[in-house]
Amino acid sequence: MQTHANVPLKILTWHIHGNYLYYLTQVPCQFFLPVKPGNPEGYGGRSPSFNWGENVHEIPADQVKHMEFDIILFQSKKNYLEDQYEMLSPAQRKLPRIYLEHDPPREVPTDTLHPVDDPSMLLVHVTHFNKLMWNNNRTPSTVIEHGVIIPERTNYTGNKDKGIVVINNIGKRGRRLGLDIFMEVRRHVPLDLVGMGADEVGGLGEISPLELPAFIADYRFFFNPIRYTSLGLAVCEAMLTGLPIVGLATTEMAITIENGVSGYIHTEIDFLIKKMQLLLDDPLWAAKLGEGAQTAAREKFNISRFTQDWLGAFRFAIAQANDRKASVII
Repeated sequence: MQTHANVPLKILTWHIHGNYLYYLTQVPCQFFLPVKPGNPEGYGGRSPSFNWGENVHEIPADQVKHMEFDIILFQSKKNYLEDQYEMLSPAQRKLPRIYLEHDPPREVPTDTLHPVDDPSMLLVHVTHFNKLMWNNNRTPSTVIEHGVIIPERTNYTGNKDKGIVVINNIGKRGRRLGLDIFMEVRRHVPLDLVGMGADEVGGLGEISPLELPAFIADYRFFFNPIRYTSLGLAVCEAMLTGLPIVGLATTEMAITIENGVSGYIHTEIDFLIKKMQLLLDDPLWAAKLGEGAQTAAREKFNISRFTQDWLGAFRFAIAQANDRKASVII
């Protein structure tokens, strides 16, 4: 568990959200991803959609218990409640442990108990809204806001007189992800939809993560119809690309977008439709709001800040485990 300052930490984690994992692996640590034949959920390893660094390693799941790690990073209930007992040795289950919670509670937002209730662990939320909604039990909790990067020389043009929506499987996920809102708004405003399963509801299909920023840069604005979920990385990437953002004033969006500065948010759909029509009619104003969104993203979603926050979380988890070990010895 003790590591020298010049030796990167060894982190065992699972492939749960590819985009987030890609950004997480920008942290100067060695990341080990368990894989299984057929790549079942959580065991996809180095998927071909991303340019993984040399610090990202695949290991057969049945070999994990024979390896040494500094930290175990859970990213789902299955990781925490099932996978660790099937895959980790008893000694590994005593290592510093962090649970990365990607989402707000799905059941009752104000009263749902988080599956982790362990004062010896660290619970990391990706938004302040998520931390606010979960009952975090006895587990120490913190927030590490998103950090994103986009390919260099990706510049907003806004040349297309359309809005762009980026959501995976919106048809299957329904009202929570705003399928009905998207369908209604599309009757009044030209919108394109991309993402997994987008073609099932009249969208364009899936665009690879590496190509997405350049693809959306030509659209006039980015529309986020999602009612209730975490802050999507697609929103952060669109802001950094320089698109003005239009969306619902719910969850973390309420403190991410500022009306008339980086885009428009509201809980009234007709208000948002009027603002989208304004952006279509006034490309210069759209570009001005896009500059505001980009400025906000460069500060709020800075990848350097993100990596430093994660290094701090890793140090906290290790110090916490060391303190626990010392108290047992005493």
